[in-house]
Amino acid sequence: MANRAAGNRGVRPPDGAAIRRMPPAGGRRRVAWKGSFPGVAAVFVLFLAASSAPSPLYVIYQRQWQFTAWVLTVVFALYVFGLLGSLLVVGALSDHLGRRPVLAAAIALETVALGLFLTAGNVLVLSAARVLQGIATGAATTTLSATLVDLDPSGGRAGVVTSVAPPTGLALGALGSGVLVEFGPAPTRLVYALLLGGMAVAAVVVALLPETSLRRPGAVASLRPRIAMPAHLRADILPVVPAMVACWALAGMYLSLGPSVAAELLGLRSHLVGGIVVTLLTGTGALAISLLRSRTASWLLAPSSVLLGLGTLISLTGTAEDLIWLSAVGTVVAGIGFGASVLATFGTFARVARPHERSAAFALANIICYLGNSVPAVLGGIAVTTLGLRTATEIYALAITVITFSAFALRLHQLRARRNAVTAPCG
Repeated sequence: MANRAAGNRGVRPPDGAAIRRMPPAGGRRRVAWKGSFPGVAAVFVLFLAASSAPSPLYVIYQRQWQFTAWVLTVVFALYVFGLLGSLLVVGALSDHLGRRPVLAAAIALETVALGLFLTAGNVLVLSAARVLQGIATGAATTTLSATLVDLDPSGGRAGVVTSVAPPTGLALGALGSGVLVEFGPAPTRLVYALLLGGMAVAAVVVALLPETSLRRPGAVASLRPRIAMPAHLRADILPVVPAMVACWALAGMYLSLGPSVAAELLGLRSHLVGGIVVTLLTGTGALAISLLRSRTASWLLAPSSVLLGLGTLISLTGTAEDLIWLSAVGTVVAGIGFGASVLATFGTFARVARPHERSAAFALANIICYLGNSVPAVLGGIAVTTLGLRTATEIYALAITVITFSAFALRLHQLRARRNAVTAPCG
């Protein structure tokens, strides 16, 4: 059951005793402690929560500093571009230097970014903070994903956690930020102060971790930007790419434009609503992952695409007709598809990646996801400036729907091709 949960059937899991015996990169032996795996999982969630915390604040920043919707989405996208650059340059670094040094550096850089958020007084400082946060998150998420797989002797929990941590963190960060903005003091400061405290705890967790990856030569060469997909991964990875792009494009729309849509098109002016909008999608996604974790990645791919597309259409209809409840229902349906899609895609990567390429494999997964997350968001911001929020939202949602149903059609074609290959006569 555990291997089914992460879609890891057919993969020999790492030997637990070997991990405990593994010397750290510095040469000193460190014994794994019982809280290593949940501690790493919590740090993973914390990084994603920090990344979504600014979303409910964008409306406040926009009002205070008087910038357009296009600038807003560029600020959002700067985070993603920083993250992508980090994935391209340091995505595989922990496979060579070890997990702990890379995680320590990521936490330090995230702390600097949060300090900039805390003191930001204009859009330039906000932009710098987002870039640094993207770089830190890119370095952290691939390394944390690889560490979870390293620490999981059964091979079952890691795939689920690497799937559920991103939407859980995004939901908690957006909702928590929305609550603090609406009911707490210093709405553009308090959330970052609390996250700084969280990063201090994360530093302690990393300091106590065993090193699970032996130091290997080639660290400098690994910094050369490249996107590579080993031949043995292609048959499993290529079919899930459209679903990855669609689900993260939808997440990008909710994280960047969702609060504005709620305020301007649906008349929901509470800052808490901005957090709720994001949470309805990502929180539902996290719950879906927990409920669907016993399903294999191959089983989830087609239904996740249908739910994602259908939910987007329902939510779009609710927005067009000014029906808040229908938009909420559509977001929940899309959230189920979002969670199922994330589980299918990251579960696939966890299943097929070999130990020495785990960090690089998760870097590739995140590059695909965040390209889908950022490029449509920037185009959406440009469309908002030129066409208006309602028209831009409709075009964005319809484009996502087309991609999701294309992913569904591709999956059906593949299943039919495999069925024909099995039933074809030999000779």
